[in-house]
Amino acid sequence: MPSTLVHLALAGLLAAALLRESAFGRRAVAVVFLATVLPDIDSFVSPFLAGAHRSLGHNVLIPVAAVGALAYDTSVRDRSWLRDRWGDAAPHLAWVALAGFAVAGVGLDYVANGVNLFWPVHDQFYSLNGRAGLSNQRGFFQTFVDLAPEEVRTTENLHYATGVDPSPGDEPEDVERVFPLVWAGWQLLLVATSVGVLAVRFARER
Repeated sequence: MPSTLVHLALAGLLAAALLRESAFGRRAVAVVFLATVLPDIDSFVSPFLAGAHRSLGHNVLIPVAAVGALAYDTSVRDRSWLRDRWGDAAPHLAWVALAGFAVAGVGLDYVANGVNLFWPVHDQFYSLNGRAGLSNQRGFFQTFVDLAPEEVRTTENLHYATGVDPSPGDEPEDVERVFPLVWAGWQLLLVATSVGVLAVRFARER
């Protein structure tokens, strides 16, 4: 599964690509990074609430609610609270931070191992994983959408191991706690690319 470092790497690319010159800076990138790691806070709840990791913070309800709140504040209200409180660049930064939360935070886990998209309304883990292609014999084919999965994964039968909560139930005293950094070549490439792109963007802004 993607580590926090990999999540931050994707968030760094989003920040470098989406933040305007008037908003870009160390603090703005830090805000995007903070928003990106927020979903994984549910791993600290997992030892006390079974199945909380990839459920409590990894669902569509939070970003949908945030979109509604941001849209109301920036488009419906006569005066934006964000703009009045933090300045003219604040609404733009908030939208980019929300993109970090939804895409780099939740979305990356969704395409990697799966998330409990509609929890707590509906308890089932979904993943956007598969293949799509064109064949001279089969025509177009895809395996992303499976309307009849062999096993329905819920908080009752699925546990995502983390360094905080390696296994379901009580941990033995000698349990190994692994906190991954990069778990595959593509992850290392993503991290290196993000560092390079952010370094170039910071250099240009100077």
